[in-house]
Amino acid sequence: MPAFSAHRLFAEQALLSTGWAENVVISIDSDGCIAAVEAGQAPAPGDGRAAGPVVPAMPNLHSHAFQRAMAGLAEVAGSGDDSFWTWREAMYRTVGLVDPDDVEAIAAKLYVEMLKGGFGRVVEFHYLHHTADGTPYADPAEMSLRIVNAAQAAGIGLTHLPVFYAHANFGGVAPNPGQRPFLHDPDRFLALLERLVPACAEAGAELGYAIHSLRAATPDEMRRILGAAPISGPVHIHVAEQTREVEDCLAWSGRRPVDWLLDEMPVDQRWCAIHATHMTAAETERLAKSGAIAGLCPATEANLGDGIFPATDFLAAGGRFGIGTDSHVATSVAEELRLLEYGQRLRDRRRNRLASGPGASVGRTIFDAALTGGAQAAGLGTSGIKAGARADLVVLDGANPYIAAASGNQILDRWLFALGGEAVRDVMIAGQWKIRNGHHDREEDIDRAFGRVLTKLK
Repeated sequence: MPAFSAHRLFAEQALLSTGWAENVVISIDSDGCIAAVEAGQAPAPGDGRAAGPVVPAMPNLHSHAFQRAMAGLAEVAGSGDDSFWTWREAMYRTVGLVDPDDVEAIAAKLYVEMLKGGFGRVVEFHYLHHTADGTPYADPAEMSLRIVNAAQAAGIGLTHLPVFYAHANFGGVAPNPGQRPFLHDPDRFLALLERLVPACAEAGAELGYAIHSLRAATPDEMRRILGAAPISGPVHIHVAEQTREVEDCLAWSGRRPVDWLLDEMPVDQRWCAIHATHMTAAETERLAKSGAIAGLCPATEANLGDGIFPATDFLAAGGRFGIGTDSHVATSVAEELRLLEYGQRLRDRRRNRLASGPGASVGRTIFDAALTGGAQAAGLGTSGIKAGARADLVVLDGANPYIAAASGNQILDRWLFALGGEAVRDVMIAGQWKIRNGHHDREEDIDRAFGRVLTKLK
């Protein structure tokens, strides 16, 4: 399937930044951005015709691409209480087996799956930098460049976040052998960022960076990187994902992780706090008022037994969030948003917890919030279907009876709570079709390369 740069796309229904509209013409410029949006129009000769309702593609704000290859391999019970910490040992095994070719193959497959799930951009929280014994590659940016290559092969938008990781626990505890492929000192990490500035610019990727977690970096290391980083992109960090992390942070500092982060670091709109699962009411309100995005990954958080994010209280305090797929036990917008809402229902034993008010659609509320929050966390200036935004669009399957019989917000509620990824028919990224009728034009080659990696890991 050749790439096709659409100049005008007609949709009978489209979710614009101003709300649902009918008979919409979306004009797309040569840079892949939306030049104009006009409702109440008739299609002109030569216009593309969307085969169903059109919605914005969702940013995926948290990904560890290589972990997609181990999905399903950590579901055998151990001899004790299985948790994130026992799962982490299986992850270290995978890290020890993959090389740069493998990582590129895994990421390309994952990114195609993300497109099919309704995502248009991935924020890659990338901490797999070196060989299994910790030896840097001849080009220290080798693994990052493989992520860039994979995103280009799939056609997904990329915000790349190289990750600083130096220690095993709070207080600068020496790393363990399984962490050797992740490690940098501040100077080598800053040099990596310098190396990636031109490479990401050439590939059209946004560049930010991440601190893995409070346990993986000392305060002095964090301040050194924040003060000297050669870029002004987004800053992400894992925080308060597990109860043991909270306990260890209290033992080290006398403060809980989110409180410590907000007290000691310049947290603002550039920041994304990944997970932030275990917060007090006061921490929840403080994070909400900081301007930072809460990066939620409900399927992974459920898979690891992490806990349930206090979304109702966070949103009530004015907090903003986005969604990611983290370890990639799921790869669709619908599954992440559905689990986000269902977690609140299971905790509270009530329904429709995240709707914006009486009569409001849950699907519309959480879709809009995740779109806006995800764009901020990805370092994008604007999002949605409006002039100036990238033409990152999802066409839902108008032949599906659930979608065909729906209009307005019912479309989102049907997609998110009744259908899932099967509702996504076509996906356009920066004005070019990447998924057509559920198929990617490089899918067969990408699948073969991925299959070889899975055979290696079994």
